[in-house]
Amino acid sequence: MSEANLNPLVSVIINNYNYGRFLPEAIESVLSQTYTNIEIIVVDDGSIDNSREVIASYQDKIIPVLKENGGQASAFNAGFKASSGDIICMLDSDDVFIPEKVTEIVKIFNQHSDIGWCFHRLRFVEAKTGEYIKLSRESGTRVCDFRAKLKNDGKLPFYSPATSGLCFERSLLQQILPMPEIIRITSDNYLKIAAAALSKGYFLDNQLAYLRLHGSNNYTEKPDKQHLVARVAILTAYNLREKWPFLAKYTNKLFSRGIGIARKTGKITPEDTLAIKTYLSSISPWEKMEISARSVYFYLKS
Repeated sequence: MSEANLNPLVSVIINNYNYGRFLPEAIESVLSQTYTNIEIIVVDDGSIDNSREVIASYQDKIIPVLKENGGQASAFNAGFKASSGDIICMLDSDDVFIPEKVTEIVKIFNQHSDIGWCFHRLRFVEAKTGEYIKLSRESGTRVCDFRAKLKNDGKLPFYSPATSGLCFERSLLQQILPMPEIIRITSDNYLKIAAAALSKGYFLDNQLAYLRLHGSNNYTEKPDKQHLVARVAILTAYNLREKWPFLAKYTNKLFSRGIGIARKTGKITPEDTLAIKTYLSSISPWEKMEISARSVYFYLKS
């Protein structure tokens, strides 16, 4: 962040799909920020509920992006394309920011001109009762630099928060987005890994957003969770390595995990098969042996 720009425009990108019942609270939480130089981009990813009526009711208070359903990655791409801010904050439409969120984030970017991302802790709440359940896992405010660890050891020793805890410098996201739209769910994994691989960042141990837990978004309770975990791992590894080959040690490990779990579930889609064949065709015999051995471990573990 330039020292001359201490009051940057912040774009908050709200991604929405059939969460019309939650969307007003998400939008209002951004309109109520103590920081005022904000634009709100609301991306509706082909909702069939009342979401578009909700969006229309805000008129010129927001910038609407109405599109056909394409998944989370396509919504990230569309929202970023419509944005103008120097800082980009992501918000899922069923979550809310606390009023001081953007003020705190701008302060961090102003104090640390060499970082490209700032992630923060989330507080989980039960949607029906509003009861506080837990905090997201990572803790400890600090500057983070995982670039060497990712490249040389293939490790990311960090538990990144979910989408609503992610903020980026525009210049960093320009290196990452548009992202492959084949990654339709948990696409924030791709964003987080790429950001950590490309730039120093900052983790803020402040709970600046509430993440709602409800039946529609509770990933851990989905009956086909293991299949989804495998698919996301395979596609994320494939696309990360294709764009940033220096991440090979990390993506090989992630790919191994996806292969092992996929074999255990017995569910591999044609898209997954193509990604697997393409990935394996681009690596050395030694890497193939390493991936095969690791995939057995994840098969047995899952």
